[in-house]
Amino acid sequence: MRGSLLSRRTEQRLRQLAISTVGSVKIKLLLSLCIAFTLFALLSRGSGYTGWTSPSGPPDLLPFPRKGYAIVMNTWKRYDLLKQSVSHYSLCPGLESIHIVWSEPDPPSDSLRKFLQHIVESNSRDGRQVELVFDINKEDSLNNRFKEIKDLKTDAVFSIDDDVIFPCSSVELAFNVWQSAPDTMVGFVPRVHWVDQSKGNNDYYIYGGWWSVWWSGTYSMVLSKAAFFHKKYFSVYTNEMLASIREYVTKNRNCEDIAMSFLVANATGAPPIWVKGKIFEIGSTGISSMGGHSERRTQCVNRFVAEFGRMPLVSTSAKAVDSRNIWFW
Repeated sequence: MRGSLLSRRTEQRLRQLAISTVGSVKIKLLLSLCIAFTLFALLSRGSGYTGWTSPSGPPDLLPFPRKGYAIVMNTWKRYDLLKQSVSHYSLCPGLESIHIVWSEPDPPSDSLRKFLQHIVESNSRDGRQVELVFDINKEDSLNNRFKEIKDLKTDAVFSIDDDVIFPCSSVELAFNVWQSAPDTMVGFVPRVHWVDQSKGNNDYYIYGGWWSVWWSGTYSMVLSKAAFFHKKYFSVYTNEMLASIREYVTKNRNCEDIAMSFLVANATGAPPIWVKGKIFEIGSTGISSMGGHSERRTQCVNRFVAEFGRMPLVSTSAKAVDSRNIWFW
């Protein structure tokens, strides 16, 4: 009787041990599958940029029409950065021309011209010929980046600074987004404005940088340091916008990008479109790195509100993303 009882207890323990062992195996198998899936996902995404280097060729991109876009690149005595930027963007397949906005007192050297021309020709493929043009200006003004270009062959303009790099796939995505809304600005660097409640009225506004965009989840501008817009706005900015705004920009050496955002919003009554993209800032200095930058930008916003007679900027929380590069969308 006692032996029978011991036998049953032993059998129950063996069953519990077997169940426990099976459960442990299942858990380990599940964890192994999770780890394998994570490694696969990381490796598949690892083919993107982990740090910017000039690629050997353009990646697999969204389809684009035969009529592409022109890059208008603002630069100022940063020749190494200019060379890096031209070398990178000349590989982008939708590009048709590069216009370098030159506002330095001396013209570009022959060696610089030849070097950049060689880069562009070397990167031209499949019968595609990218045109390289220096737009020489006599006056040193930030308004020069928005001067009308008479011989511009494309409607789409990608305005870019010489010290920021975006993968070609991101640029092509933004170009595709712009084609769906060609009257608006489509860009990578969002900014926001809001009413300063401490002033006790609705007539004074604050300019907010990236952290304000992140905190509020809204934006009302995309900066022209990396944005698509229609070439017609060059003419409007130069010939139709109030001269006092351009004079303010020249005098203060700031806020031409805010002025363009006001101009486009005033014309469309619509918000811009922010395209999510990885930005590589290859420069270390600029206007935005100076002390008091946000305060000066706030002054610009309120000055332009007075000039336009109203606040034309429209806030939004919409964002365009490339669903091929995210897990959930």
